[in-house]
Amino acid sequence: MKVLLLEDDAALNDLLSDHLEDKGYELTLCTNGQEALEYLIDEKFDLALLDINTPIMTGMEVLKTIREDYKNSTPAIMLTAYQDTKHLKDSFENGVDDYIKKPFDLEELDQRILKLCRQFSIEQNAQIIIDDNTVFDPDSCQITLKGKSVSIAQKERDILKYFCTHKNRVVSSEELLQNIWAYEDMPTDATIRVYIKNLREIVGKERIVTIRGIGYKFEQK
Repeated sequence: MKVLLLEDDAALNDLLSDHLEDKGYELTLCTNGQEALEYLIDEKFDLALLDINTPIMTGMEVLKTIREDYKNSTPAIMLTAYQDTKHLKDSFENGVDDYIKKPFDLEELDQRILKLCRQFSIEQNAQIIIDDNTVFDPDSCQITLKGKSVSIAQKERDILKYFCTHKNRVVSSEELLQNIWAYEDMPTDATIRVYIKNLREIVGKERIVTIRGIGYKFEQK
């Protein structure tokens, strides 16, 4: 799992990085908000841990920028020494997924990370059951339909996994672009439509609905 850690306190940065690397996470360390923002724009991460008060840009500003300007929905946990409810409220209004107050036990951090892994299907080896006849295995890039396995391309796998994680809500083409492709590898709208067309042929046209002028909606009960 790829994790970005934004923390300017050297001692805490060392402690958290050692702990997270021991857990087997692929870690990118940042000590200022501008650096973190550039990484989040240029690369894809499964999770971001953002200290709220950092140099150049605060973690809050980083969060707000990726959510509003780049439609980046990378799951994020805000780390903060603030004990008031205003910063908590501001964090959730700007799109944070969880919030943890310092000082905290490493076990508490582990549990919050695991909660987001379950919520967003991060690093989950388990298959995703789309319906009684359709099972999606992201690891092998395969969809099993009525007992017959069909292989799909890696980007089709990424799109379908994103749809399954954000089912029953409208996902714009821009959101897909920002959360699946690196900035320098952005495909054309026509390429995305081809991937969607291929997935529809497997899971059914009624499953992936086009919302004209906005994007797509993956319908799943």
